[in-house]
This record gives sequence, structure tokens and C-alpha cells, in this order.
Amino acid sequence: MAKQITPRSQDYSKWYHDIVLKAGLADYAPVKGCMIIKPYGYAIWEKMQRYLDDRFKETGHQNAYFPLFIPESFMKKEAEHVEGFAPECAVVTHGGGKKLEEPLMIRPTSETIIWDTYRKWIQSYRDLPLLINQWANVVRWEMRTRLFLRTTEFLWQEGHTAHASEEDARKETMMILEIYRQFAEDIMAVPVIPGLKSENEKFAGAVDTYSIEAMMQDGDALQAGTSHYLGQNFAKAFDVKFQDENSELNYVYATSWGVSTRLIGALVMAHSDDQGLIMPPKLAPIEVVIVPIYRDEDSRSRVLEVANRLVAEYPNKLSIKLDDRDEVRPGWKFNEWEMKGVPLRIEIGPRDVDAGKVTAARRDTGEKRDLPIESAVTQALALLDEIQQGIYDKAHAFRKENTHRIDKWDDFKEFFKNGSGFVEAHWNGKTESELEIQNQTKATVRNIPLSAEEEDGKCILTGEPSSKRVIFSKSY
Repeated sequence: MAKQITPRSQDYSKWYHDIVLKAGLADYAPVKGCMIIKPYGYAIWEKMQRYLDDRFKETGHQNAYFPLFIPESFMKKEAEHVEGFAPECAVVTHGGGKKLEEPLMIRPTSETIIWDTYRKWIQSYRDLPLLINQWANVVRWEMRTRLFLRTTEFLWQEGHTAHASEEDARKETMMILEIYRQFAEDIMAVPVIPGLKSENEKFAGAVDTYSIEAMMQDGDALQAGTSHYLGQNFAKAFDVKFQDENSELNYVYATSWGVSTRLIGALVMAHSDDQGLIMPPKLAPIEVVIVPIYRDEDSRSRVLEVANRLVAEYPNKLSIKLDDRDEVRPGWKFNEWEMKGVPLRIEIGPRDVDAGKVTAARRDTGEKRDLPIESAVTQALALLDEIQQGIYDKAHAFRKENTHRIDKWDDFKEFFKNGSGFVEAHWNGKTESELEIQNQTKATVRNIPLSAEEEDGKCILTGEPSSKRVIFSKSY
């Protein structure tokens, strides 16, 4: 099965698409730019949802659902917002066989319809904070699409919160950014850099946009999540005011934030190899697969007895699969589960049963080790923790190896001409400089890291003073 995958070194983009298709994550839809998420891919999304939904609810958020269709006039109320999203909007002009009095936008994001609703819901400081999240689909008419990473329709969660003060809204923005960081690193095993986006890269209608940026195995960056401080922009556009404790009317302060199914694409590109998926155990639909090996009915019953005992011992909250199909050979099963990225494979043959052991094979390293049958489940669970950490450590080492500090413009241009990676460089903070750098190198300011230290320097392009290094990279 691995022969069906184009090697990474030969064609990274083709390698990525081969894995998505061959591992059964998604398929192309009849509508250009759309995708069908298959059960195995959707199972990964469900695990992501479950973790994030729990975290949101732990921090006081509630789920709601708002309409897919947004009146065109709503999109025009916030000037930066409509300018930013107009090129991507899909518009419905007819319904029920008649032309609509007002065209409807299929939501590219929900700030406008939500803030029109919040005007009715918020009257007093007692109504704040209002902490709402929704799990939904959105449509953005992309010109160049790629499964999971950039599709015309995709799934996501979008949080929209209202607060009585700027301080509270900014605290919310940073709290969500930290939740996203923890999710990416602790659950996805993908190291990320949290930071502030440039004016050119921020969300349309935001005061400040923060992101977590991840490095893929080709060295390019992927924006894995964003959290926006919206100030009072949308509150003013939709006239959302509240009466404070002194009976004075004030506009509320807002945030919005979200991650999407592009995170599944990030998993593929950050960890996988030429044999297929490599999945961190915490997101794997199947954490352990047991492959029994036998030649006759007697050995079959003895091997399956041990296999079924291990399945019964495995914790119910986790996922283990016994692959007892007789119509395919063990070697074919090995290749299939490697393709699907199952973190740990346990092989059991009649000789293993006689010796009181099983063989455990790690998907991430290929390492095999013998485990005593009596403690196989306990040791398998410990191995899954090792695999989770090992996958993160490998990705972190890769990012460190491919991150460089550059101070000369000619070196900067040469770096992005010949390859990819992260470059820590000084920048004067001006949009015209960023656009010129992008024009010459295709690299953009991914973010200004929250961890960036104060440092006297000179802009990589203009030589003007700069106080911090930012992250430059080509990106998805």
C-alpha cells in the first residue's frame, strides 16, 4: 500500500494528497473545491471537537447555533469586514423560484448575524459577559483549494463573546489563544508559536489578531488557530450597548476565535511519512490494533483467546481494534494500519502464546518490543504516552533545526529562494515593507511571538530601527 504514496522528497503536495485519500480521510466532492469527509477523517474531527468543547465549557462558554444565511446588508455594516470578505462570499439571489428582495450571503464567518442578535440579547451589565460558541460549516469561495487545508466549504467552531470592558475582552482573547496552544501541543503533538499578527495579516474588522503558527515538514507555516480582539467595532456597527452599574450606556467589547478542519491537514503534514499517516494517540480513532497470526484452527482459537482477553482488559474510554479478518494476510493488515496511522500494533502468534508474550510495534519509530501477556495492556498504555511525547519531540526538533536568525537582506532573499523554514528577523512594523518582502520572497510575517524579547535591531528590508524579531515564513 505504501507504494501508492508519492515520496515526500519527490512531490510534497502529491504526497499529502495521496495520504489523505489512501488513508481514507476524505474524498473529492462533485462541487469544485469541496470535499467529502469520510468516517475515519470525521472520527479525528470528533475527537478534536470533544476536547475543545470540554475546554470551552469548563471556561464558561455555551454552544448555540446561528443561521447559515446572512442578509447582504449585515455584511456591509462593518467596513473592514465587508472589504476583507467580499471576494470570498457566495451569494444567494433566488429562492423558491423567485428573485429575493435582498441577496443572502452564505456565511463566511458569523460576526455580523451574531452581533445583530446580540443587540436584542444585551441590555444591561447583568447580561455580560456573553460567552457563545457554535460548531458550524462556513463557505469561502477559494480560488485554489486543497483537501482540509483550504476548501470552499469547511467545518469549524467560532466563538463570539461580549464583555463590559476592554480588559475582560482582552483576557478572553488571550485565554482562548492559550487553550489553542495547549490543544495543538498536548493533543495534536504539534509545536506552535503564539503571537500577534501584523496589520496586513489580521482578521478583517479586528483591533488585534493573535495566532498559533506551526511548521509543516516542508518548512512552510500553517496558521493553526486565531483569536481576535474586536474592540467595539462590531458593537458600534450593530449598535450593541449596555447600561452599566452607573446607569450609563456603553458599547460592549467583543472577541471572536476559531479553529477548523484544516487541523486534520496539519496532523498529516506535521507527522506523517512515506508509509502513510502517523497519528498522535490522543487523536487516533484507533489507538491500538491487535493482529492475530495463525495457520490452522487450533492456533487460531488459542491466539484469539489471548487477543480477546486483551481487548476486554483495555479501558472502555479508549479505542482498541481486533483485526480478525481471515480474508487478508497479516502483512496486508500491517500495511493497512500503518497507512491509517494506528499508533501501536500488537502481533500475537501461537509461538508468542506459548512464550507468554506479544510483540508491540510502534508506528512512529517502527521499533518492536516484546510485552508479557499478563502486563501487555498496562505496558501498551505506557507506550502510547511515549509515542505521544516522541511525536511532539520529533516535530519540535524539526522546527528548531529549520528556524534561523538572519540579519542581512541578501541572506534573507537567498534563504527563501532556495528553501523554506522559519526566519527570525527584524521588521519595522510597516505594511508597505511587509508587502515588499512578500513580493520579493513570498514570505510573510507569520506573527510577532509573545515570547519575543526586546532587542535593538534593524529592519531586514529597510534598515530602520526595530525592537523585536518576528517570524517570517512561506505559508499555506
